[in-house]
Amino acid sequence: MTYLVIILLYLFTLIGVGIYKSKKIKTQADFAVAGRSLSPWVLVGTMLATWIGTGSILGNAGKTYETGMAALILPIGGTLGIILLTRIAGKVRSFEKFTVPEIIGDRYGPAARLLSVIALVMAYMVIVSYQYNAGGAVISTILTDESGVSLISIEMATIIAVVFIIAYTMLAGLVSVAYTDVGNGIIMTVTLLIAFPILWIKAGGWSGMEVAFTSMGKSQHMQFFGVYSGLDIINFCLPPFLLVLGDANMYQRFFASKDAAGAKFATTILVGAVLVIELLIIASAWVSASMIPDAELGKHVLIYAAHQLLPTFLGAIMMTTIVGIIISTADSFLLVPATTLMRDVYLNYINPKASEKKIVLLSRLLVLALGIVAFIMSKGFAESEGFFERALYAYTIYGAAITPVLVAALFWKDATKEGAVASIISGTVMTLLWKEVPALWTWLPAGIYGSVDEVLPAICCSVMALVGVSLATKK
Repeated sequence: MTYLVIILLYLFTLIGVGIYKSKKIKTQADFAVAGRSLSPWVLVGTMLATWIGTGSILGNAGKTYETGMAALILPIGGTLGIILLTRIAGKVRSFEKFTVPEIIGDRYGPAARLLSVIALVMAYMVIVSYQYNAGGAVISTILTDESGVSLISIEMATIIAVVFIIAYTMLAGLVSVAYTDVGNGIIMTVTLLIAFPILWIKAGGWSGMEVAFTSMGKSQHMQFFGVYSGLDIINFCLPPFLLVLGDANMYQRFFASKDAAGAKFATTILVGAVLVIELLIIASAWVSASMIPDAELGKHVLIYAAHQLLPTFLGAIMMTTIVGIIISTADSFLLVPATTLMRDVYLNYINPKASEKKIVLLSRLLVLALGIVAFIMSKGFAESEGFFERALYAYTIYGAAITPVLVAALFWKDATKEGAVASIISGTVMTLLWKEVPALWTWLPAGIYGSVDEVLPAICCSVMALVGVSLATKK
């Protein structure tokens, strides 16, 4: 009951903030980029809560349950991407845009802009879909009785999560999300700092974990080196690197900053914050895994740890943190495609003279429509791949299609519109074909297809198309 009460208090607080902030939404700038008013420290909070999403709290944690201490290497891709973002943030803010496809369209023309919209919406719908599944898993766990049986089905729990996420996003857009993200970021950091030593002591420290993992037949879980091959590291770290370097969520936050200097400062602070939180998540999952022999429970290792391994109050706070992470990430990944479709399709092709009131209304309706699409996708994904695999897939779709042309738009003057179009198409198509049509790759030498994920062929095709076609069409 303690878990339910604390989380309900948190959710009602979010709704209250959303209702209060919704009264201040008058223009598209208010809804999509918080009126370009966010201070550097608010930016840090909202970027941290957005990046540390279900891919971290369930995806990386679930992979840690499978492989052990070696998973501490997983944050390297995202961290390196954010380091490079510090060189981009100020320049992006100076553009005064709303969306990433607007930058691409200004540089390469309408065809590249429209293709980038398609790739963005595809990738972000996948990401929102597994946020829904994660929300359902948390709600189902919260409503578990003393015998271990949930009071509601996982399907009903997921629907509850979907309704709340969509409603909260529709209320006030980035204005409400950004400020509650600051609270989420603080709670997340403090909770993990307290929880890790408690879990470590409960597991019996290093020696206790060694004994536990050996009894499970998982002695390799105490090894850092020799668990992942070089290809594994590329497969696991390259997708988040590519995503964060071109992530429309991050760019939307840059657009929402008061000025370019604030965006750059916030991104610099974000590097350390992300590294600390990611490592704490993985370390907590690793220690908890030594106390969870049931592999089915291990899929949601941190949810189980919060519910069963921590003191009740701290566990409830940690569960609330997980809920906050899921909501924040889902809200952001719903808001960006809604804003993109409004700016890059509706206002560009259908009704350029729409009033601000109509734009805000239609933006909210787009959030609703996209939220329903993501829910349909979540039902298809529910019994298929895990959170880690789905996260990498979505990151690759976006990273291979958009990141190369976006970075080139900012830093390579010789990139052409033909090269950009070729890059977006080749990156997207290669990702989908490699993942969804394995029969096409039977001609490859044995072992290559199974050991190489879609990210490597996709980014290679995308970059080669961008460079090759740009040089061939350069005027």
